[in-house]
Amino acid sequence: MMDCFYISQRRFRAGQTVFEYGADDNWIGILQKGRAKLIRVDRNGESVVLERLGPDGVFGPLLAFPYTGSDSVWLQCDEDCEAVFIPYSQITKRCEKACRHHSILVENLFGMMRQKAMALSERVEVLSRRTIREKLCAYFLLLAAKSGRREFCLPFSYSALGDFICTDRSAMMRQLRQMKEDGLIQTEKRKIYLTEDFLRQMGVAGKI
Repeated sequence: MMDCFYISQRRFRAGQTVFEYGADDNWIGILQKGRAKLIRVDRNGESVVLERLGPDGVFGPLLAFPYTGSDSVWLQCDEDCEAVFIPYSQITKRCEKACRHHSILVENLFGMMRQKAMALSERVEVLSRRTIREKLCAYFLLLAAKSGRREFCLPFSYSALGDFICTDRSAMMRQLRQMKEDGLIQTEKRKIYLTEDFLRQMGVAGKI
């Protein structure tokens, strides 16, 4: 498949840029190892993390966000990473040998793209809330629904959580403390426990 799809494989060190959006490159990338983040910096120098990727994360100019021309967008490694790059033309064309392996790889790739679309949809659901508390509640409810439990562990640090909901970390931490004082949540490092009051307030009491 490496030869059939003209796939190239590259390694990156922590802090390195995997790609910078805005080029005319016509390819799709897959992160095989490590973790990376898609960063946008606007004309005023304000930066925000648009997306975080782990193994099997799909990225590339064809899958990124609309390019405004004034913003800089790039994918940066949080740790040492390995990635493969597949020319888009090799994905859409028919395999001359009509091999099953080609079909399986394309099916798997579109499955990964579907997961990416679902993850972005979930984030839009969180970011569509107006206040920091509403964003936190929506995200916590989403994590609880996925785990099927009131108690779960955040998939990243609190700093990364602030980036995820697009808010200042200090303001977010104040809101988390207030939610604890209000008896809505309990926390232990990155572990979050949703109380019965939280579930009642969100209208899901007895469902989780």
